[in-house]
Amino acid sequence: MDTNKRICPEERAGGLDNIVRKWLQNPKRILGPYIKEGMTVADFGCGPGLFSIEMARMVGADGRVFACDMQDGMLERLRAKIRKTDLAKRIILHKCEQDNIGIQEKADLLLAFYVVHEVPDQEKFFKEAASLIRPNGLLFIIEPPFYVSKEEFMRSVMKAQSAGFEIIERPRVFMSKAVIMKNAYQDRPN
Repeated sequence: MDTNKRICPEERAGGLDNIVRKWLQNPKRILGPYIKEGMTVADFGCGPGLFSIEMARMVGADGRVFACDMQDGMLERLRAKIRKTDLAKRIILHKCEQDNIGIQEKADLLLAFYVVHEVPDQEKFFKEAASLIRPNGLLFIIEPPFYVSKEEFMRSVMKAQSAGFEIIERPRVFMSKAVIMKNAYQDRPN
């Protein structure tokens, strides 16, 4: 198996959600300009929920977060964190398949943080993302520089463009390659 396509195992979840990462890759600082109260957002490859939890705070009581992961263990870690909190009402845990996100509700924003390089069929992923994200909604791709070369990142961006997304911003994210893309098709039904 190509090491770039390897899924981050649940045993490494602690490295995905710790105080150092929260400080270096602060979810509120990264996502704050793009997420507003009342939005429906998706965290694809949510892992133990570092970003999902902050997204739930940002969307407020009237918003929703789909925390998507294909590993039950990652979703269980997130479930344990939000159990008996108000955030549990806003975060919908969703087990996706290796080749299918599987959410039926439209989202205003889909975050794919350090996960696109793990997707085996990126063309299919971006087509599904385009059908999931509302017209003019956002796709936020963030990839690790230590697994994804500049060329590989640009190939992924071009695949997203082929699916109907257009680049609107290239934000700076610590230790990352990042792009924000808008779902450019106006004629898709909401």
